[in-house]
Amino acid sequence: MGDNPGREFDYGDADFNRVKAAIYRKAGINLADSKKQLVYSRLARRLRVLHIDSFRQYLDYLESTPQELQEFVNALTTNLTAFFRESHHFDLLASFIKKNRKNKPCRIWCAASSTGEEPYSIAMTLVEAYGDYKPPVEIIASDIDSQVLTTAATGVYNLERIETLSLEQKKKFFLRGKGVNSGKARVIDELRKLIDFRQINLLDRQWSVNGKFDAIFCRNVMIYFDKPTQLKLLARMTQLLTPDGLYIAGHSESFAHATHLVTLIGKSTYQVAASGRTEIANEP
Repeated sequence: MGDNPGREFDYGDADFNRVKAAIYRKAGINLADSKKQLVYSRLARRLRVLHIDSFRQYLDYLESTPQELQEFVNALTTNLTAFFRESHHFDLLASFIKKNRKNKPCRIWCAASSTGEEPYSIAMTLVEAYGDYKPPVEIIASDIDSQVLTTAATGVYNLERIETLSLEQKKKFFLRGKGVNSGKARVIDELRKLIDFRQINLLDRQWSVNGKFDAIFCRNVMIYFDKPTQLKLLARMTQLLTPDGLYIAGHSESFAHATHLVTLIGKSTYQVAASGRTEIANEP
């Protein structure tokens, strides 16, 4: 029996532990015990949609129905984002481009696209840094959540989502909706064409990316993984960076335990460590 009889659905510690195990297997996410209520509120929506009466029944259904796994992941992954969140990263990216890539092509991977604000912020930064609406850049934006990728690719946002942007940025990069689209804004086509949205699970053995990147944004993702998984992913990602490329992490993420892989060069910004380049080069 659940330990919360007042709730709509029966939900106890055993159910929560099964959820924790399932999301770790699928996405490598470590759910803290403090997330028990969050899990209930997120997954209760799926129980209602599927007309399932308890978490035990839902988890049995999940184990027997592979197509539900994506809905399960979508429900539990966190998608907190905003345009130019942690703005110092975009200032640093602009400086990097102007100093090192001004007349050269540039490739960037945004590894946690969410609903698109981050990759579009990257695209705006590059357009301004190159001084061209068609800069020689490729931006790959990925996420494990299929639903947020659909929102991102559409590029339509409520006006309050772009309130923090300058008036100049709003005029340069957005079209204001009219009629049935009143209260919304759409990213201009020039920005959307710079970004290739792809669904990627970072735990997959192979990623649908290749070649070298001049910068990888992987912000506020590693905090959900345990240390061994962090190191494994960081090693894979640094292999994809150019020697002077940037690995940009979230404000709450630190890689003090991975100095053999990366060197801190700025606020939550890293480059491949010299020892890391040697180890990577020697890998079979």
